Amino acid sequence: MKYDELFALLRRRGVLWPSAEIYGGAQGLYDYGPAGARLKRRVEEAWAAWFVGLSDDFYRIDPAEILPEAVVRASGHLENFTDPEISCAKCGAHFRAETILEKFRPEGVDGLTPTQIGALLKEFPVRCPNCGSTELSVPRPFNLMFGFDFGAAGGERAYLRPETAQNSYLAFSRMWDVGRHALPLGIAVIGKAYRNEIAPRQVLFRMRAFTQAELQIFFNPSSFPLPFSSVSNEGLPVLRVAQRAAGQEAPELRSARSLVDEGLPEFYVFFLVHLYRFFRDVLRYPSEAIRLFEKSDTERAFYNRIQFDFEVKLESLGGYKELGAVHYRGDYDLSRHSAGSGKDLSVALLGGERVLPHVLEVTFGVDRNVWALADLGLVADGDRTVWKLPPYLAPSTAGVFPLIKKDHAVEARRWLDQLQKAGIDAEFDESGSIGRRYARMDELGVPYCVTLDHESLAAPSPDARTATLRDRDSKTQERVTLDTLIARLHASRVAPRPRPLNAVG
Repeated sequence: MKYDELFALLRRRGVLWPSAEIYGGAQGLYDYGPAGARLKRRVEEAWAAWFVGLSDDFYRIDPAEILPEAVVRASGHLENFTDPEISCAKCGAHFRAETILEKFRPEGVDGLTPTQIGALLKEFPVRCPNCGSTELSVPRPFNLMFGFDFGAAGGERAYLRPETAQNSYLAFSRMWDVGRHALPLGIAVIGKAYRNEIAPRQVLFRMRAFTQAELQIFFNPSSFPLPFSSVSNEGLPVLRVAQRAAGQEAPELRSARSLVDEGLPEFYVFFLVHLYRFFRDVLRYPSEAIRLFEKSDTERAFYNRIQFDFEVKLESLGGYKELGAVHYRGDYDLSRHSAGSGKDLSVALLGGERVLPHVLEVTFGVDRNVWALADLGLVADGDRTVWKLPPYLAPSTAGVFPLIKKDHAVEARRWLDQLQKAGIDAEFDESGSIGRRYARMDELGVPYCVTLDHESLAAPSPDARTATLRDRDSKTQERVTLDTLIARLHASRVAPRPRPLNAVG
């Protein structure tokens, strides 16, 4: 589905729309409607169940979103969290260099100096997207953080967090005491991050306020035992730096073991596999649409030693887009915050050894994946549009309809009430023909529809009554009792989960 068509459908069905829409919208800010808010929450819950559920020593916290200036100075964000900016001398518009140059340099501009980017502006026939002028400036670094004066007197400086990761590093010392005094220790955060994007675009992909899900795993760099044999034969669609240097764009299917044989650490590849499985088995993205894109020394973020971005091919946005990543950050974060705070963040392990933990980060863009689920899941099926969401991600599990509004509404309301009491999200719809009601539910990804009709009321008692259960994808229908329906819907809400690292036997 094309970008404009997809966005129009999501707005029409109450999934999302521009913030402050009645004032013309606010660039880079979007609101989730009823369906979108539920879908987003389901994605967050599935991510937490998969990754936080990996270990009894992985915890989820909910920290503050405002950081004192000392934190972002120590983390390197004051100095390094910048994007090269290009401005037009004729109309005064400002753009991200990556946006201006993407047609001429698809691999992006990560790692290039302002001088090198300025040379590209002269080399290629680049024009201002706003007015068409070729009078584009040599780019200057633009810090992406939102800063503001803090406190009643305004004498302190603070920033909205540019990523959720920093909260986990700040919480590490406290969580060491809260936990079992053992490594590895995982700290997860799902919440808002804020970036003053130069040119927000592509709806949920370049936003100024967005939701991240990130797991920071603190581990002993000399010992990170994991059951690697359980993933060693997993095939991963990787595009490594050497392949790209040879002009290759398509990924190659490589086993996890072969990547370790080439020098990647076992612990790193182990979590590559688990993020890949989450995309494939939980979100159900087609494996042929996924690639693991390795960033080079000059491309990766300033804090990373190893970085693979998880990219998925999206028709609405014209190609591969980053939806998550695995970062090996080494001891960068704890060493910086140890120096900045004056607090020793090393820990004493059993046996007396003292270590400064290294960090492995698994990061996931919640909003971007909401869009990707729509791009990949909304398909044409004859004369209908169907959003083929996994049932455990769908905004609602079932639509409940009276076949005839006048005759069947009371019984339909009774079934709806029983489903909701059983903890099942269901929606009541009595407007329009039954075909139109099916179509509305199909577009929202609701996996089942329940219709109460004459046969339902013909049963000798309420407990013996049945309804027609329709499956979204196959369109098959069957008669079910209320108890059978509740059991069926509950089973459909269970998402796949990995085997916990702490599992015995």
